[in-house]
Amino acid sequence: MEKSNFRPVQSQPVNNQHIQRLKSNQISGNTFSLHFQQALQSNKLTVSKHAQERLHQRGIQINDLRWQQIEEKVNEAKKMGVKESLILLKDAALIVSAKNNTVITAMDREEARTQIFTNINGTIIMDQ
Repeated sequence: MEKSNFRPVQSQPVNNQHIQRLKSNQISGNTFSLHFQQALQSNKLTVSKHAQERLHQRGIQINDLRWQQIEEKVNEAKKMGVKESLILLKDAALIVSAKNNTVITAMDREEARTQIFTNINGTIIMDQ
């Protein structure tokens, strides 16, 4: 019968600094994840630079309460599958990407009467 050689394996000592770094990375990763999830769930509309210029050029004023109402309607539309929408206000028309929560462009209602809107799969009328 052969005799087996048994040699114990020597392990390296545990480096506590390495463990602490891993834990801190996990914590910061969780913080990033939390911020990322909050950003995805954010319902705030972003106004593109182009839309900001159009609002300014055309003298279109939309107060904070109205923006909040628009955001709510865009979110409702998004839940119904709308990706690009036309929002008709009393004195303005906005093209909004519900998918990206971004106002793409703006015009006054008079100008909107002569336009043909394409690539829109939802319209929100808020002309009260």
